[in-house]
Amino acid sequence: MLLNYEQSGLSAEQAPSVIVIHGLFGSLDNLKVVARALGEHFHVVNVDVRNHGRSFHSEQMDYPAMAEDIIALLAHLGIDKAHLVGHSMGGKIAMQVALTKPECVDKLVVLDIAPVAYHSRHDAIFKALHSVAEIAVRSRAEADALMSEHIDTMGVRQFLAKSLSKTDSGALGWQFNLPVLASQYQQILSAPVANDSCLCDTLFIKGADSDYIDSPYRDEIMRLFPKAKAKVIQGAGHWLHAEKPVAVNKSIVDFLTR
Repeated sequence: MLLNYEQSGLSAEQAPSVIVIHGLFGSLDNLKVVARALGEHFHVVNVDVRNHGRSFHSEQMDYPAMAEDIIALLAHLGIDKAHLVGHSMGGKIAMQVALTKPECVDKLVVLDIAPVAYHSRHDAIFKALHSVAEIAVRSRAEADALMSEHIDTMGVRQFLAKSLSKTDSGALGWQFNLPVLASQYQQILSAPVANDSCLCDTLFIKGADSDYIDSPYRDEIMRLFPKAKAKVIQGAGHWLHAEKPVAVNKSIVDFLTR
């Protein structure tokens, strides 16, 4: 099964290809601001990760499997080598592709995530998502009211609400496969699987206000990606591409075009 994807920008015959990979609870819509900026210079393929958006549902959510989804899509599109750009979980998927099949990766850009296992940090979000799933809500306002009992930050609720869509019954439901994301959450928190390092040119972009890439992770980053460089975006947290799109897009484009 192939991932759902959208192509934009220049054609694959005109320019190098870039694969754009979103994070947990998202869809390809989340990184369209990045895809648009890249489209001026590249052939862009923006994907829905398995169990998200319009992509297929599966009981498996480990990084080797999700990396194989990207590798299969590259083969389907006839792309031998591409740049990869991934945010959060999507960044781990991109890293796994580079570690599994480095010959198909040109440059790698990782947005605010490290190749390490994380502790649980989405308990409140899962409670909010389940509260909406358990009731046949008819409006986004109703869903927001339910989520607000667990999530104070409006921006987080708005981000999650982008994945609500009408079901056959006319109620709103989650596009992502919530039961599998909940059951496979420990896999999502885990580190990419690595037997060796990757020598591709790599850029880690961190939001200055985010704690997803901390100094203790530096050794593991450099062990797996010895050619890695870092860029810090001031005034941004984990959702740096939404909070500081101009700075983030410039950093990505500058790195990929030089």
